[in-house]
Amino acid sequence: MKIGKPVVKCRYIILIVSLILLIPSVIGMRATRVNYDMLTYLPEDMETMKGQKLLQKDFGKGAFSLIVVENMKSEQIEKTASDIKKIDHVESVINLEKVIDPNVPISMYPEQVRKNFHKQGATILAVFFDTDTSAEPTINAITQIRNTVSKNCYVSGMSALVTDLKAMCEAEEAKYVGVAVLLALAAMMLLLDSYVVPFIFLLSIGVAILFNMGSNIIFGEISYITKAIAAVLQLAVTMDYSIFLWHSYTENLEKYDNRNDAMAAAIDNTLVSVTGSSVTTIAGFLALCAMSYTMGKDLGLVMAKGCLLGVIVSVTVLPSMILLMHKVLMRTRHKALLPDVSIIADKILNHYVIYLIIFAVLLVPAIIGYNNENVIYDFSKTVGSAKTLPADQTRFLTANEKLRKDFNIETTHMIIADADLSAKDGAVMSKDIEDVDGVQTVLGIDALTGGTIPREILPQELTDSLIAKGHQLIMVNSSYKVSTDECNKQIDKINQIVAKYDKTAKVIGEGPATKDLINLTSKDFKVVSWISIAAVFVIILLVLRSFSLPFILVAVIEFAIYINLGIPGYTHLELPFIVPVLISTIQLGSTVDYAILFTTRFKTERIAGHTKHESIEIAAKTCIPSILVSALGFFAATFGVAVYSNIEIISTLCSMMARGALISMICVILVLPALLMALDKVICKTTNGMRDIYKRDAEQADAPAGQLIGGNENE
Repeated sequence: MKIGKPVVKCRYIILIVSLILLIPSVIGMRATRVNYDMLTYLPEDMETMKGQKLLQKDFGKGAFSLIVVENMKSEQIEKTASDIKKIDHVESVINLEKVIDPNVPISMYPEQVRKNFHKQGATILAVFFDTDTSAEPTINAITQIRNTVSKNCYVSGMSALVTDLKAMCEAEEAKYVGVAVLLALAAMMLLLDSYVVPFIFLLSIGVAILFNMGSNIIFGEISYITKAIAAVLQLAVTMDYSIFLWHSYTENLEKYDNRNDAMAAAIDNTLVSVTGSSVTTIAGFLALCAMSYTMGKDLGLVMAKGCLLGVIVSVTVLPSMILLMHKVLMRTRHKALLPDVSIIADKILNHYVIYLIIFAVLLVPAIIGYNNENVIYDFSKTVGSAKTLPADQTRFLTANEKLRKDFNIETTHMIIADADLSAKDGAVMSKDIEDVDGVQTVLGIDALTGGTIPREILPQELTDSLIAKGHQLIMVNSSYKVSTDECNKQIDKINQIVAKYDKTAKVIGEGPATKDLINLTSKDFKVVSWISIAAVFVIILLVLRSFSLPFILVAVIEFAIYINLGIPGYTHLELPFIVPVLISTIQLGSTVDYAILFTTRFKTERIAGHTKHESIEIAAKTCIPSILVSALGFFAATFGVAVYSNIEIISTLCSMMARGALISMICVILVLPALLMALDKVICKTTNGMRDIYKRDAEQADAPAGQLIGGNENE
C-alpha cells in the first residue's frame, strides 16, 4: 500500500491533528485506574476468588488487615480501635483483647484463646474494610489509619503493601521514562549520523506512547507493572521504526531531486520493513493473552496496541516532523560512531566452527540453569526489602516483622463456613485446625467458646463481624510464609478438615490465593511460551518462505533466552513469578527481528548468485550495524530503569530485558552466521526460490571464465 505521497501532502494536517489528539490522550491516561493487587488477576471461577466474592457479598468485607499495637494500656487500645472504626470504609474492627468477656472466668476459655490473645506488651486489632484490597477507598483508609494511630501501631497485610507500593510507583514512574529517554538519547546520538534527529525520534515516540497510555481507558484499568514499564518498553521496541525511516530517507535524498519525493519513497519502504518487524513483536505480546492469569493479557494488549501505534506514528507523524525540521537536521549531521564491522564479518566466517562448538557447549548449562530458576510468589519480596528501600517506603514490611516477632504470625487464612454448623462440630473443627502444623490461632465463634460457652456472652461487635447471612467467618493465623511448601501443605490440610464438617465451606486469603496462583501459572507459562514460539515460527515461515529457516532462527533466539533466564539459576537471583514468562515472550518477539533481518539479506544475496561465504559476509557487513543500533537502543532504554528502580519486580524485569537484548544480539552476530554456513545445503533445499542454487553453483564451477551464470566472474 502506497501512503507516502498522501502523508507528505497532508503533513501539516497530521501534525495539527496529532497535537489535538494529545489532549484526550492525557485525560484518558489520568482517568485509567491502576490495579496494584496481583491476586485479582486470578480467574473468577477459582474457589478462592468465589470465596472472596462471597465475603464481599454476605459479610460486606473486602480487604483485611491485622494491626499490631505495642506498649499501650487497655483504654488506649480501645480508643485506637474506636478511632479506626470512624474512618470511611472501615467495616469493622475486632479488638482481640476484648474477645474475652471479663465477667466470664478466663479459665473457661480454650487454651489457645488464653495463650495467644494475651501477649505481654502487644495486642492485635483485626480491621475489615468494605472495599477490595487495592481499591482507592481502601488505600485512602490505610493512609488515614496510619495518620490517626500512634507510632506504636503497625498496619500489616496486602492492603498495606499495596498502599506503599502505589506511593513508590507514583514517585518513580515518571523518572523511569526520564532515565530511559536520556540513555536512549545518548545511544542514538552516538550511533546515528545526526545530533538533532534523536530528539525528533523521541518526540514522535512520545506521541505514540501518550496515544497508547491514553487509549488504555478502554480497558478500564491496567496493572501497576504495565503502567510502570509500558512507556519504557514501547520506547525500546519501537525505536527501530524511526531509525528505519531515517536511514531510508537519507538514502533516498541521493536518488530524488526534492525532499518530498524522497520522504514519500522512504515512508513506503519503511512501512514494508516495519510491518514485518512489528508483526513478530506484536505476536509475542499477544501470546501473553493466552494466560489464565490475566495480568499477562493486561500487559499483552497494552503493548501490542503500543507497537501498532508506534508503526502508525513512525510513518505519519515522524515524517511530518522530519520534513518540518529538514534544514536543521541536515546541518547537524555527523559521521556515525559505529565500528567497522568488516573485520568482525571476516572473523565470524573464518572461525564459524568454533562458534558452533561454543553454541553446543553452552546449550547444556543454559538449559540446566533455566530449569533451576529461583521463582518467588511472595508479593512482599517482589516489592523489595527493608535493606534496599527507604524506611518510609517499607512500613508494611516493618508491620509484618512486628506481627512475626510478637505473635509468630506470617499470614492469615479465612474460612467461610455454614452459620448453622453446630457449636460442637464448630469447636471440634477449630480444634483440629489448631492442631495443624504452623497454625498459631483460630478466631471463630466456636473456637472462642470451645462449644461450651453460649455464643451470647461474646461481644456483639464480634458476633456481628463473624456471622452474616447464613455464613460464619473463621480466621486462621499461620506461622508459615505465603507461597512456601509448608504453607501450601498447611492449606491442603485445612481444606481436608473443613470438608469433613462443611463441604460448602471455602478457605480463602492471600495464602490460598497464592497457592492457586502457583498451580495456575506453572501450566500457564508453558502454554504461553509454546504459543509465542509457534506464532513467531509461522510468521518466519510466511516471511522467508522456508521450512528450515524458522527452526534455525527460533533456535538461535531461544538459545539466547535460555542463557538469559539460565543465569539466575547459577547466581541464585530470585525472580518474581511473572518475570520468566514476560522475558521469554518479549525477548523472542522483539529480538527475532535481528535474525530475520540478517537471514533475509543472506537469502537475497544467495539467490542473486553469491556463494554462501559471500552471502553471509555481505549480510554481516550490511546488517550488523543495524542490529547493533537496535540492540544497544533497547539496552539503553531498559538498563537505566533497572538500575534506578527500587521496586524489585520492575528492576529485575528491566535488567533481564536489557541483558536479553545484548545476548540476542551476540547470538545473531556469532551463532546465526555459523548455522547458516553449516546448514546452507539444507536451507537451499527447503526454501522457496533457493532449491536450484546448488545445481547453479555446480554449473558455475564447471563453466569457462567469463561465461558464469549472472556474469559474475568472481564466483
